[in-house]
Amino acid sequence: MAADLCDLQVHINGQQTFYIHEKTITRFSGKLRKLIKKEKKRTQIRKTGIEIHDFPGGSDGFELFSRFCYNNGEIDITVSNLSLLHCCAVFLSMNDTLVPKTTDLYNRISDWSFKDVRDCLKSCTPIFTYADSFGIIDKLISNLILKITQHSDSNISLLIPSSSSSSSPDSTVKSGGTLLRLSSSSSSKGLWWYDDMTILPPFVIERFVKALGGYGNENTSLTLTRFLLHYLKTSSQSKTQAFSKCEYGGLADTAVYGVVLMGKSAFSCRGLFWVLRIVSGFGLSRECRGGLERLIGGMLDQAKVDDLLVSNSGSSGVYDVNLVLRLIRESNKVEGVCLERMKKVGGLLDKYLGEIAPDQSLKISKFLGVAESLPDCARDCFDGVYKAIDIYLESHPCLSLEERSRLCRCLNYEKLSLEACKDLAKNPRIPPRIAVQALVSQHSNIPTVYTNDHHQDYSYIINDHNLQTPLTKSSRELMVLYNNNGAHDHLQYDSADHSSRTSSRYDQADKELDDGVVKLNLQKMQWRVVELEKVCREMKGQMSKMVKGDRVMLSGSSHGRPLPRLC
Repeated sequence: MAADLCDLQVHINGQQTFYIHEKTITRFSGKLRKLIKKEKKRTQIRKTGIEIHDFPGGSDGFELFSRFCYNNGEIDITVSNLSLLHCCAVFLSMNDTLVPKTTDLYNRISDWSFKDVRDCLKSCTPIFTYADSFGIIDKLISNLILKITQHSDSNISLLIPSSSSSSSPDSTVKSGGTLLRLSSSSSSKGLWWYDDMTILPPFVIERFVKALGGYGNENTSLTLTRFLLHYLKTSSQSKTQAFSKCEYGGLADTAVYGVVLMGKSAFSCRGLFWVLRIVSGFGLSRECRGGLERLIGGMLDQAKVDDLLVSNSGSSGVYDVNLVLRLIRESNKVEGVCLERMKKVGGLLDKYLGEIAPDQSLKISKFLGVAESLPDCARDCFDGVYKAIDIYLESHPCLSLEERSRLCRCLNYEKLSLEACKDLAKNPRIPPRIAVQALVSQHSNIPTVYTNDHHQDYSYIINDHNLQTPLTKSSRELMVLYNNNGAHDHLQYDSADHSSRTSSRYDQADKELDDGVVKLNLQKMQWRVVELEKVCREMKGQMSKMVKGDRVMLSGSSHGRPLPRLC
C-alpha cells in the first residue's frame, strides 16, 4: 500500500529526494508529466527516479509545490511565499492552475502596504535570479518607490517619468528611468523608510538605487547618500553576516560619490571621518577612497585628535597610521595653504603622536613619518613632539642607542622651551649626544653682541619664552659682552666710546627711557644665564654617571667620537 502511495522518486538539485505519488503530482504540472514520460522511455524510472536541476528554491520550493498538489490545488498564499510559488508555477508550466492565482495577487499589489511589498521583496532573496527573470523584482521595486513617496512628507519627492507612472499597478521602473530629487531634510517623518529597508540584501538595495537612477557616479542625492550610509552602518554592526563585504562594494562607492559631490556643504570634517570609518570595512574602490581622503585632507585643520584614531584592520599596529600619512599629503597639496592653517595641523599631529606612541607595534619609521610630514615652520614649539618621543621611548625600552638617536632627529632643539630642554637633559632615555646638542642650541639662543670696532649698527631681540622685547635705537648702540671666566660670569656695560655721538642725536629724556629698557633686558639675560649654568652643572653630574654605565655601548658606536665638554 505504501509503495502505491509513493511510486516516484524525485531528486531535486542533487540535494534531496522526494518520494511522491505520480498521479497526484503530475495532475497539476504539464512539464512534470513530459519529464516523467521522457525518463520512462530512457530507463527504469522506478529504480532510479528522475532528476530535476535548478529547481526554484530547491527542496523548499518543491515541498511547497507538493503541498499544493496534495491539497487538491489549494494553498494559503501570503506575501512571504507568493514569489516562491509563482517561480515554481512558471518553472513547472502550471499555467492553468497556480500561475493565474499568483498573477492575480501581483495585479492587486497597489493595495498592499509598504511592509508587505518589502517583505515580499525580501522573500525573493534565495530565488533572486528566477524572480528577476520573471519580472517580479522590477514590479516590487517600482511599487516600493511609490509607497515611499506616498507616505513621505512634502520635502521628499520622487519624480518618475510618465512612461513608467501609468495608472496600472503593474508599471515597472527601468534602470536609470527614475530621477530622484530629495531635499536635505532629515526629519524622522520623511526618513522613516531608512530602518525598514535595512533588512533587504545588498543586491536588492543595489537594484533599488539603480531604479532611482542614482547608482555609482550618477548619485547626486544627499538623502540617498545618507540612506546608503545608514544601510552600510547597520550592515556592519549586524551580528549575523549573511553576505560578504565585497557584495556591498558598489553601494559603498555610490555613497562616497555622493559624499564627495556634496563635500563641505553637507559634511563636517568629523562627519567625513565618520563616513570613512563606515565605508572602509567594505570593498571600496581606490578611486573613491582617494576622493574621500582628498576631501578630508582639505579640511584636516578642522579635525580633532579622536578623528585621526582610526583602528587598523591589519596587523601592523593599533591605529591606521598610513591613513593619517595620506591625509597629511593631501593636506599639503592644498593650494594657498596659510601658515595659521599649517600650525593647526601641526598641533593636531603633536597630539596624535602622543596617542599612538604607546603602541608596541608602531615602527620608528612610521613615527618619524608623521613627525616630519610638516616643515618646522608649522610648529612654534617642539615640546609636544618631545613629549611624544619620551612616551615612545618609555613604551619601547629595548631600543638601541642608534635607534633612540634616530628617533630624536625630528626635534628642532632651538624651538624647545627651557623647561623641555631641562627635562630632556635629565632624561636617562635620551642619548647623551642628543642632550648635549639640545643644550648647545639653547645656549646659542642667548643673544651675544660682539664688539663694534667698525661702528656697525647691530639689533637683536631678547627672548624670554614667548616674550620678545626689541631694543630701541640708542640701546642698540650699547654693547653687551658675555664673558665666561671660570665660575663667575658677568656682564659689562660699555658706552664710553659712543656717549658723545648719542648725546648729540637723542635728548636726555629718551636716553633715560632707553637706559631703563637696557637694564630690564640685562636682568632677563642674567636670569637665562643662571638657569643654563644650573642645567649645565646638573648635566655634568648626570653625564658622568651615564658615561660610566654606557661605556661599553659607546665604545661600540660607529661614530667613535668623544663626548664634548659641557661648560
